[in-house]
Amino acid sequence: MRLLLQIKLSIILLIFDASHTTIASELSWPQNETTPTESGFSESGIEKLDNAMRQIVENQDVAGMVWMLAKDGNVATFESSGFARLEDQAPMQKDTLFRIYSMTKPVTGVALMILYEQGLWKFDDPISKFIPEFKELQVMKSFDGQKTNLVPMDREPTMRELLNHSAGFGYGLRGDDPVNKAYRQKQVLASKDLDELINRVSQIPLLSQPGEQWYYSVAVDLQGYIVQKLSGMKYGEFLEKHIFKPLKMADTSFFVKKDDQPRFAEIHSWDSERNRLTQRPHRRDRPSYLDPNRLESGGGGLVSTAHDYARFLQMLVNEGSLEGAKVLTPESVRIMRTNSLRDELNIRGGLDRPGQAGIGFGVDFAVIYDPILANSPQGPGTYYWSGAAGTWFWIDPSKDMFWIGMIQAYGQRRPGSANMRGIAADLVYDSLKD
Repeated sequence: MRLLLQIKLSIILLIFDASHTTIASELSWPQNETTPTESGFSESGIEKLDNAMRQIVENQDVAGMVWMLAKDGNVATFESSGFARLEDQAPMQKDTLFRIYSMTKPVTGVALMILYEQGLWKFDDPISKFIPEFKELQVMKSFDGQKTNLVPMDREPTMRELLNHSAGFGYGLRGDDPVNKAYRQKQVLASKDLDELINRVSQIPLLSQPGEQWYYSVAVDLQGYIVQKLSGMKYGEFLEKHIFKPLKMADTSFFVKKDDQPRFAEIHSWDSERNRLTQRPHRRDRPSYLDPNRLESGGGGLVSTAHDYARFLQMLVNEGSLEGAKVLTPESVRIMRTNSLRDELNIRGGLDRPGQAGIGFGVDFAVIYDPILANSPQGPGTYYWSGAAGTWFWIDPSKDMFWIGMIQAYGQRRPGSANMRGIAADLVYDSLKD
């Protein structure tokens, strides 16, 4: 009898596990629960917004898209259009899985702030307190094509500078300087694990003295390593326990499970010879997104859905909590969305370049501190980021509002393709009721 009960219980658990993702996406917030008017927008404005996003897909600017707009916890629109994969004509769905690349970074920032609240680090701590291998890093002062002039650090970079990309690290995504070339040659982003990544970065000099410039960098992968080291947990396990499970983000992970592969969107780019979008093959220089043993990259490794990431964003809108789950305190969220670059710096700014006016950086978010200078319709304090395959989001705390757009596009775009981010933002603010 006991054996029979155990068998029945096992069957029930298997059924629950198989349907867990469906239950999470179908029954938990967000859904289209309110009308645009009830959400604070005009019906005609949201209709224009939805039609504009559908037109972008029809024009083959992207193969498919999922988008969502929410205000005051109410969903004004949550729609999908086009294809997740062109080769098998798989339709884009609200539960489609996306490579979110650098939209992983804000998740890492939240993880690190959880440990900040536990008193395990401070903003003015030197990074070497947690990564001793960085104690004696050198700095690239100049290079002439044949020789690189290296000098010692004037001082060690701090955690604050690690969090706002002014610590001096490179990335290897672009740049012909010796530092970024070394990131590519040492295949830093193809490291098998975070320990190997730290070892490779420790052999590469800084691009500049700490605090001198803003440079988009490997900093958030380093943050993931620090979370792992301070917590004593594998990085992915920490995210699962402290962020994904509390927020019911059942579809967010560093790899795609076999049963979920039919929902996984592929990346597309414009083929100028065939005059149409084509599906790009998977990369072969690093483990596939289907491999559970791939690097748990805090800077760009997660896969997620619009539904899951919306729950993460609404938690931030709510200043740290969602449906009874408390992830951060309001103070920590406010710290994250506050510009922490020194006065002379803007995002992408340095000693010889002004950067983007009106836009600074907080904890793994860009922050619009002056919308007029930034030429943005968004409110002051709006914070945002995006991913390499085109996913993007922003949160306007002055209106308790967020937007998320999910696409998978990389490389060449259709000539004359639309500025979908600008179009979406303009139409959202045009749609707000007075």
